[in-house]
Amino acid sequence: MDAFLNSTALVAFSEIGDKTQLLALILAARYHKSIPIIWGIFFATIANHALAAWVGHFVSGLALTTYMPWIVAVAFIALGLWILIPDKMDDDEAPKKDYGPFITTLIAFFLAEMGDKTQVATVFLGAKYEDAFFWVVVGTTFGMMLANVPAVLFGDKVLKIVPMKIVRYAASALFIAIGLFSVWQIVTA
Repeated sequence: MDAFLNSTALVAFSEIGDKTQLLALILAARYHKSIPIIWGIFFATIANHALAAWVGHFVSGLALTTYMPWIVAVAFIALGLWILIPDKMDDDEAPKKDYGPFITTLIAFFLAEMGDKTQVATVFLGAKYEDAFFWVVVGTTFGMMLANVPAVLFGDKVLKIVPMKIVRYAASALFIAIGLFSVWQIVTA
């Protein structure tokens, strides 16, 4: 259950203000069809995060087992610092051809998540919870949906209510705290 809860919280918080959340806002404004966009986000996230969690699980099984706890701890701290750098939507990431809201969202989200901090976080969650692959994927997908569904449904209203700077700092603190807690566990073991 820890894998699910931690994965959900980390991804939900780190997704606030992320480029994929900005993409969700853009797609919602472009299509005005919430349900196909939400389904596109859902399926793209499952595919992307299952791949990322599998990579984390695979890497944790390599001969790096002595160093893996340190790598994961430092990675969480680094991700916490990375969250402090606001994302922006690059013009070249916007979909060029119109395939409708579902296909456009599916493709755009899958590609936008490649190398994104939530995908990197999912890799490290997969490594940290190597015996809970399913729960990491479910948790990160749920966290992604928690952050993006309101962006699709409420768009500009959410941006007026949620102070991005405070949420970004809270997400950063959460990642750094998990990294420091992991270091503490390593040192005291």
